[in-house]
Amino acid sequence: MTRFSQGAAGPSQRQLRVGELVRHALSEILSRGEVADPDLDGVLITVPEVRMSPDLKQATAFVMPLGGRNQDKVLAGLERSRKWLRGQVARRVNLKFAPDLRFALDTRFEDDDRVNAMLKSPGIRKDLDEGEGD
Repeated sequence: MTRFSQGAAGPSQRQLRVGELVRHALSEILSRGEVADPDLDGVLITVPEVRMSPDLKQATAFVMPLGGRNQDKVLAGLERSRKWLRGQVARRVNLKFAPDLRFALDTRFEDDDRVNAMLKSPGIRKDLDEGEGD
């Protein structure tokens, strides 16, 4: 196991706590519209989760623009503003090192819809019904 892997136990309490602090800072910055990027102007962006690396030097922020529109443009705008956002997060969160920010789309709702659709498909429904009879 390398020093960067989280193992079967998942993230540590410290990773979770710092991730939540970074999430709050990013949410505050994005909700106030402080980012000067044309692709982010007037776009409401939610940040449901931030995952920290074990050494707390990298943060992956899962984001979703309101309504799911213009996802590629929003990600591009966030990537262009990454260094500025890192500086703003560093001012709000007291850490030894400001984490390097990465952005990814939060696809949890789409994944849930896909799984629900699969569970309702006739073939899977039949298998599930047979399993209940045992």
